[in-house]
Amino acid sequence: MLRTLLTLLTLCLYTVGAGADATIPTKDQDGSRDHPLLKRYEGSFIVAHDGKAFDEFVLPTAPLKADAQRRDQHNNIAFAPEQSLNLEGRTTRLVYVVPEGRSPLEVVRNYQDEVEALGGKVLFTCKREECGGAADRSSNGGGGEMSLAMVLYPEERITDPAFSSGNCAMTERIKDQRYLAAELPDQQAHVSVLAYTLKADSYCKALDGRTVAVVDFIEAKGREQKMVKVDAAEMARTIATTGRIALYGILFDFDKTAVKPESAPALTEIAALLKGNPALKLLVVGHTDNAGNFDYNRTLSQRRAEAVVATLVKDYKVDKARLLPVGVSFAAPLASNQSEEGRAQNRRVELVQY
Repeated sequence: MLRTLLTLLTLCLYTVGAGADATIPTKDQDGSRDHPLLKRYEGSFIVAHDGKAFDEFVLPTAPLKADAQRRDQHNNIAFAPEQSLNLEGRTTRLVYVVPEGRSPLEVVRNYQDEVEALGGKVLFTCKREECGGAADRSSNGGGGEMSLAMVLYPEERITDPAFSSGNCAMTERIKDQRYLAAELPDQQAHVSVLAYTLKADSYCKALDGRTVAVVDFIEAKGREQKMVKVDAAEMARTIATTGRIALYGILFDFDKTAVKPESAPALTEIAALLKGNPALKLLVVGHTDNAGNFDYNRTLSQRRAEAVVATLVKDYKVDKARLLPVGVSFAAPLASNQSEEGRAQNRRVELVQY
């Protein structure tokens, strides 16, 4: 009984801090607008939006498949597309509430028409359980199976206030999901459209039965070179002072362990550091953000650290005895994982003297 009362009290306090319940939108969310590449479904309103000048996006091109050995951070059985495109570029997410009485199928078919009118190519479509994973979940939920919505945009990325129309549109239970992944070659862009009907109650009940369209755009765009190059001399000074240095110039594709060719400048400086300091031995420590299960990320970070060591030994003729790879998952963040900026800061390789 006491536990129940505490739970209700916590919910009440959370509700007070979260603001008003969801409502049927009559205007777009402040600061939002349609993407110039595709029009909205007529009569829809934007209830949530997000975007980054340069980010990564996994675009499913086949149904999700379970990995029973993995769990995400909400204790769901992990799912991932059997085939996908690992895209990088400018990302834009727009979440629309569609007019009453419109089905997810009608919404997706309209977007498909727009894509094809622009000379685009449909890469993948699916419906309901055929998409793989939990077909009754949006981006929220734990202790079951991951959903397509979770793969596209996990709950921890949602910043809209609890019980707001935007939050409800992305976190309530769903039915009749439909999905479209497409390419717009002439525009050098890809688009992801996930439409579903909400099964909302309590604070989100105003949106019960309404169709939501979640539209993601990924435009090919070069990454701005903002990182200051860390040379061997600076590495040596920082390690001498603090015993460690964080590096962001060693790059990997999303969820992969192969060191990307763009990492060469950073690796060259690490080799120069070791050549100039013959007695120096280093832990090469892989760090991740908190997207995904801790144990999975520990394995991923370990394999990435091992890949860095292997590259330094093979391509830069560094003595393997001077390097020890270590993966620590997201155990040592430098910033909060609640924002993309913080997650980017936490994805790094560190050199630690030992």
